[in-house]
Amino acid sequence: MKPMLNIIHGADFHLDSPFSGLSPERAAQRRGEQRDLLTRLAQLAREKQADLVLLSGDLMDGETVYRETAQALSQALGGIPCPVFLAPGNHDCYSPSSVYATLDWPENVHIFTSGDLEAVELPQLGCVVHGRAFQAPREDASPLAGFTVPQDGKVHLMVLHGQVDGAGDYAPISQEDIAASGLHYLALGHVHQCSGVQREGTTFWAYPGCPEGRGFDELGQKGVLYVELEEDRAQAQLLP
Repeated sequence: MKPMLNIIHGADFHLDSPFSGLSPERAAQRRGEQRDLLTRLAQLAREKQADLVLLSGDLMDGETVYRETAQALSQALGGIPCPVFLAPGNHDCYSPSSVYATLDWPENVHIFTSGDLEAVELPQLGCVVHGRAFQAPREDASPLAGFTVPQDGKVHLMVLHGQVDGAGDYAPISQEDIAASGLHYLALGHVHQCSGVQREGTTFWAYPGCPEGRGFDELGQKGVLYVELEEDRAQAQLLP
């Protein structure tokens, strides 16, 4: 049996949301509370002794980012004692002017910057992490179309932003493509409600949802997923 991996899976932080319905003072306070999420994320990764942290896009609400937010994100991710993989989404798509290109990121952080799928091998964990970036706010092609992992005995993970069964402009992904991929775990972002672990074929997949609601349409328990992954089992816990 393949070794178990302990994974923290988060997405859709939407840092520096404008909170335009609030007074400027309250909006600034809420943005500060959002930055506190980053410290808690790093604490959770340490407490759970995570092997990997997978962040599935829309960490930023838009291309304009406050300097203190970018610095807080970089510092928090650098304080996580394991590899961190980040796939930019439709709100924080990768471009030469994005914070993902202009900031110096810690060595343990890998940001996927290509619109095509890339793979990073982690021999120490016996796994391969695949991912790609949104390069525009809207993309209508499935990033998983025609993709199948090699039969090489390694654990294959993928971090993506996209819409399962979505017909539209946010990287629509079919359940058939998930099943055909042969991935062990597909870490998704875009949907703000936690899906719990789902399975298509032999592939487990999930949306963690957003870690903090920003409106009356985002009520209920929020957090990130802690996933214990084995070859034929995935158990997930929503960490508030």
